[in-house]
Amino acid sequence: METKVNIDLTNFRMETRKWLEDNCPLSMREPTKDPSELYWGGRNGEFSSDDQKLWFERMLEKKWIVPYWEVKYGGGGLSNEQNNILNQEMSRLGCRKPHYNFGISMLGPAMLKFANEEQKLNYLPEIVQGKIRWCQGYSEPNAGSDLANLQTKAEDKGDYFLVTGSKVWTSYAEKADWIFCLVRTDSSSSKHTGISFLLIDMASEGVSTRPIKLISGKSPFCETFFDSVKVPKANLVGTLNDGWTIAKYLLTHERQMIGGIGETDKKLHISDEAINVMSKNNGILSDTILRSKISEFEMNEEIFDLTIRRTMDEEKSGNNSGAASSFFKYYGTELNIQREELRLKINGFSSTEWNSKASENGKQARYFCRTKGNSIEGGTHEVQLNIIAKRILGLPTK
Repeated sequence: METKVNIDLTNFRMETRKWLEDNCPLSMREPTKDPSELYWGGRNGEFSSDDQKLWFERMLEKKWIVPYWEVKYGGGGLSNEQNNILNQEMSRLGCRKPHYNFGISMLGPAMLKFANEEQKLNYLPEIVQGKIRWCQGYSEPNAGSDLANLQTKAEDKGDYFLVTGSKVWTSYAEKADWIFCLVRTDSSSSKHTGISFLLIDMASEGVSTRPIKLISGKSPFCETFFDSVKVPKANLVGTLNDGWTIAKYLLTHERQMIGGIGETDKKLHISDEAINVMSKNNGILSDTILRSKISEFEMNEEIFDLTIRRTMDEEKSGNNSGAASSFFKYYGTELNIQREELRLKINGFSSTEWNSKASENGKQARYFCRTKGNSIEGGTHEVQLNIIAKRILGLPTK
């Protein structure tokens, strides 16, 4: 039986490899350079190219947008082993993900675990098909690291909840169709037990957004306001006042996403960029310390990727602590910060320029500034280190 399974997986790998080679356009095998090149879907979603549209449609027909979800929810029904093979083959070829969506990376896993069957059948297939673009409504002006201190209220009005309050740092809220939101439904209980998890249509009367600009000059962040918004009771996920359980579960997936777990896109290696610079300088990168730092960074990046794969396998086998997501969030974002710092050093003084055509309107400098937010979003570095100390290393709290 074991031999048959191995043969089946070998056949699956070869068939997957051939299908990807035959169906993934060449332009969809190149590294992405900007978030605008990604396809996010939604009511107003647009493809950046004909190849991107073709790639999405082919993967959708193949049921490989979210291949590990059950077929009835729009997935491909692949086993853990088959999904690993698909990821490996996409990575080998450098295939881009056909669809990016917080509904896939964060909300989907939470709904699979906590939503009722009607909600799963209603929302999950539309996420897969790119019909709904989601954003996250967690943080508030006085509820960031202390998320349970949130004050956005949802009053029970019989057939619906009346939501009033605001959220901050809601990424891409101005482009999202729906928001998954933490709201306070019981102010008399402890702050952790009076929270519920609601799905809110961003087109609802009373919902508005306002952009937040960062030092980089660009930002995906918004403030989101709820002015007496009516939300149907059917949009409550899980049990009333037990939304904190869902919130914690979803946060593990958000931190994995920020840390880079499961990425299959081809990476543009720092050493390749250094070679490009060297070719303009007689093939020599004269700074020996910088050469050493590039080598060290790429070894750490490869070790991190291997650790991610091992942990994903452990997680699927039920042998991994959710606290591991804090490690990946912390280390993955640190690598990203180091990556952009190295790019500045490789390209020299010109990479700090802000506005010229030659620097593509300061693209590199803006990327560098943007990475500073990585250490805050999804839970600050300090919070992640506390979780790692307590729940992974088992260090005493006093």
